[in-house]
Amino acid sequence: MDALDLARWQFGITTVYHFFFVPITIGLSLLVAIMQTQWMRTRNPQWLRLTKFFGKLFTINFALGLVTGIVQEFQFGMNWSDYSRFVGDIFGAPLAIEALLAFFLESTFLGLWIFGWGRIPEKLHLAAIWLVHIGTALSAYFILAANSFMQNPVGYTLNPESGRAELTDFVAVLTNKVQLVAFPHVLTAAYMTGGAFVLAFAVWHLWRTRTPQSDKPMYRKAAKLGAWTLVIAGVGVIVSGDVQGKVMSEVQPMKMAAAEALYEDYPEGEGAPFSIITVGSLDGTEEVWALTVPKLLSYLSTGDLEGAVEGVNGIQERYVQTYAGNDLTEVEDYRPLMPVTYWSFRLMMGLGFLGMGIGMAVLWRLRGKGDADGETRMEGSRWWGWAAATVLFMPLFANSFGWIFTEMGRQPWVVMGLMTTQTAVSPSVGAGTVALSMVVYTALYGVLAVLMVGLSLRYGRAGAEVVPEDASYDPKGRTDDDAFVFTY
Repeated sequence: MDALDLARWQFGITTVYHFFFVPITIGLSLLVAIMQTQWMRTRNPQWLRLTKFFGKLFTINFALGLVTGIVQEFQFGMNWSDYSRFVGDIFGAPLAIEALLAFFLESTFLGLWIFGWGRIPEKLHLAAIWLVHIGTALSAYFILAANSFMQNPVGYTLNPESGRAELTDFVAVLTNKVQLVAFPHVLTAAYMTGGAFVLAFAVWHLWRTRTPQSDKPMYRKAAKLGAWTLVIAGVGVIVSGDVQGKVMSEVQPMKMAAAEALYEDYPEGEGAPFSIITVGSLDGTEEVWALTVPKLLSYLSTGDLEGAVEGVNGIQERYVQTYAGNDLTEVEDYRPLMPVTYWSFRLMMGLGFLGMGIGMAVLWRLRGKGDADGETRMEGSRWWGWAAATVLFMPLFANSFGWIFTEMGRQPWVVMGLMTTQTAVSPSVGAGTVALSMVVYTALYGVLAVLMVGLSLRYGRAGAEVVPEDASYDPKGRTDDDAFVFTY
């Protein structure tokens, strides 16, 4: 492989790995804030125990996300210097604000929340965790603004003398139509992941026979909170994803056609079908058998069951004519890797629906007011053991496949219509250098993964620590919370 292929592999590996932590951080920060709010509202020690329990797991995840995220920005200068030179004036602005405003907001108040137990007024302490969540959401917004420019460039002008894209309207970048539909989609997907995280650990403790029976009602509360979050956020993902698909069809028709491996145009009035699963050649050119939903692709693309949908071949011919003669945009093939776009799109949706299904099953199983029988319905069941072990990975991997589809479906563009990926790579960095750094990063990430899983399982198995029945804040003195602070 040459330097371009290696640089793409390296960025793909580090990005997908980093994004494992992002949705958990966003979603779990909201749920920990809700748990602490519930404790302050009811003074039920169970909510305090859950707050501290999932707070530990949230902090571990936040730390790993921070470490892996730093690598992302370094790669723009190391492996993608021509890209950075071309759009750095635009791309750098939202990323700088994210670092200076959103990240410092969440990290500062997270520190205040971690070390503030028993030291600051309880309302201020509660506000800290809510500000952490707001900071994570703002981080997502500014990073998505930068990414949305790559999908649909707005608010810029091309300087013919410098050969660079220059920022002319920062508000347009922040209110990009792709950004406005991507943000709620990513946010609700993160809430799904956070809900699944809480649900997984809660169901595991309900299933586990060694969990004290006195703790079952507490984990029942957590399971229902996680399940409701997973299901409600899932509905938000479906609605926002539907709107996002229509915007994508408008600004990136090739991506939408590649999602279905649709090669020929469907004119107005015919209605393009959507295949649930297809058996045939990898690139979709030859179909042996397919399970399809009639006219669904037309609806996903246009909102009309009989709307016109462009096929890959027609878009390819149009792009060849449109971008001929431009050194930054001219390539032979404007089609993305068809098997990746086709299957990542379906895995994204399929895993999301499976996660919602488990969430609804948990709500049905735990229906009622919580009598002793209801609190032990899952104990020892093989099915619920598997549900606890797998439910987290369904929305988590759905998020990852969604990002793979978003980025791979844009290829061969690094900035849609302005710059292709092959012209964005650093010209002075050789394949050996990229390969070495990729091996080092991958090995380091493997070590971090072992630490992350090990710490999460250690604290997850231990369960929520017992707190005094009259647990309260004492800003002037130290309490049993000191042990909690020390663990961080």
